[in-house]
Amino acid sequence: MLVLLLLVGGAGTASAHAALRDTDPRDGSVLKSAPKQVTLTFTESVALLDDSFRLFDPDSRRVSTGEAEHVDGRSDVVRVSLPGGLGEGTFTVAWRVVSADSHPISGAFTFSVGEPSATPATIDIGPAENPATSALYDIVRYLAYAALALLVGTVVFVLLCRPSSTDPLRRLVLTGWWTLLVATLALLLLRGPYEAGTAPADAFDLATLERTATSRPGLALLARLALLAATAVLLTVVARRRRSVDAGTGDRVKPALLAAGAALALGLTLTWAAAEHASAGIQVPVAMTSSVLHLLAMSAWLGGLAALLTLLQAEEPLPAATVARFSRLAFASVAVLTVTGVYQAWRGLGSWDAITGTSYGRILIAKMCAVALLLVAAGFSRRWTGRLLVPEAAEAVAETKVAERVAETVGGPATRAGESGADIPDADPSDNGTSDADTSDDGTSDDGISDNVSASHRRRLRRSMLAEVAVGIAVLVITTVLTTTLPGRAAAEAAEAAKDAPVPGVISASTTTIPFDVGTPGGHGKVQITLEPGRVGENSVQAVVFGPDDGFATVPELRISFSLPSKEIGPLNAEVTDLGGYWGTNTLNLPIAGTWTMKVTIRTSDVDQVSVSRKVRIGG
Repeated sequence: MLVLLLLVGGAGTASAHAALRDTDPRDGSVLKSAPKQVTLTFTESVALLDDSFRLFDPDSRRVSTGEAEHVDGRSDVVRVSLPGGLGEGTFTVAWRVVSADSHPISGAFTFSVGEPSATPATIDIGPAENPATSALYDIVRYLAYAALALLVGTVVFVLLCRPSSTDPLRRLVLTGWWTLLVATLALLLLRGPYEAGTAPADAFDLATLERTATSRPGLALLARLALLAATAVLLTVVARRRRSVDAGTGDRVKPALLAAGAALALGLTLTWAAAEHASAGIQVPVAMTSSVLHLLAMSAWLGGLAALLTLLQAEEPLPAATVARFSRLAFASVAVLTVTGVYQAWRGLGSWDAITGTSYGRILIAKMCAVALLLVAAGFSRRWTGRLLVPEAAEAVAETKVAERVAETVGGPATRAGESGADIPDADPSDNGTSDADTSDDGTSDDGISDNVSASHRRRLRRSMLAEVAVGIAVLVITTVLTTTLPGRAAAEAAEAAKDAPVPGVISASTTTIPFDVGTPGGHGKVQITLEPGRVGENSVQAVVFGPDDGFATVPELRISFSLPSKEIGPLNAEVTDLGGYWGTNTLNLPIAGTWTMKVTIRTSDVDQVSVSRKVRIGG
């Protein structure tokens, strides 16, 4: 059971939320000269808005910048060019982008030119989101998930569980279709203000609508509207054909219509997978397939549950066979949720520590608890379903036995099962149509007892299914919250990148400590190399040698070179010289950003030397 809860607890189409990995200039860094551009690197691909970057000078005035763009075709790195003559002081960069899973993210950082400003500027970069817009957007997303479950789940229930009457379910299908249509239109309108963090009134701005219609989430919503239109046409055709079948003038639903319905269901769920967590991060094709299967299983279970509950409350008795078929359908749905859930949980968390150490993990624990309650309620439903089947099975066996004992007229044709016993000449009139088998010792009809027991089981089944629906709604709500939360894997990457962030006020530089050993007594130690500012262009290099006792040491020769194998550049000799206590130069020019190989050669005597290499990251 614990394994099942962990697996199903991964429900929720989640796997990748973009997070800021690095900035150039680094947050809080102090530069000797003004940079020509600002570059941001994210953990996942991001999309740009019309106003993704805003630069403020030390006096809190906004500075005009160039147009934001992606760097060299990389979707996870963006930059904006800065004007010349920025001057000195502390500058603030406010940014806002949309991650590949359709969720907007924003933030701000500072850098200083020359020296930090004496008085920090007070800058209002605006809220990360508009509360009203975010609340409306989330509510509509809840309704969209519920409507999908109602629409797809009810249709699947009709096809696989084959209830004797589908009239009470037509309203469910129409409710699901209309709710999903209205929710999709609302999401399309609110998408622009949600991304920009503005008020709901901006939903009708033509420029905003145009930008939404050309974005990936907007295209997914437009595709959903087209699929809903096709679904309406298909439902109309099926309804007319069913009326013809009932009237005896038409054929049953053709396999082609069933195939079209399956394709539309897949297409509808794909509009979620293509615009949310599954579309970004690792193993995208597998993640999208898992997300589609997860949504279909969720719809079949919860939507079918609503359909079954509706039929149980109808006046016409529901055949126990229909309940049994849904029980098997629910079991298959749980199996699919189990497999896809564990994969999505692994993809979103990335490590055991993320379960309790991140918001995503804690929300996932809450969902596991809700799923546990859902399974308990489902267990009770399955229990009452089994008890409901027993009386009807016994009744069917009894009817078979009665049919086998029907008397035959001597010399006449055999009486068919189901014909009246009045044609039998040996029938005793004093029985008044009632046999001993039909009456209990106290004179109570066995049929009456069976009906009472069956009615009691149906009432209890309805109560357990109502509990399932209530907990299922809670699971959907938690799932929606989970899809808007930064997954543990991305949070861990962002936290790891934050460890390398420089302390505000410290000049941006790269420091590398390299141990060495020439293999002779006293011929080991370490060399500490500082590369400043560690960016493309002119850099200064300082190297300090420490001996075995960690004290300063002198060596007759030290050489440092840089090479970039991926671009076939180098080795470039840094040409460091002995400056009295350390080796250094101010003329190292590194032309391209990337991961360079720094090779250090230390000679401790006329014949003893060793070379050691390390990787260093050079910013753009």
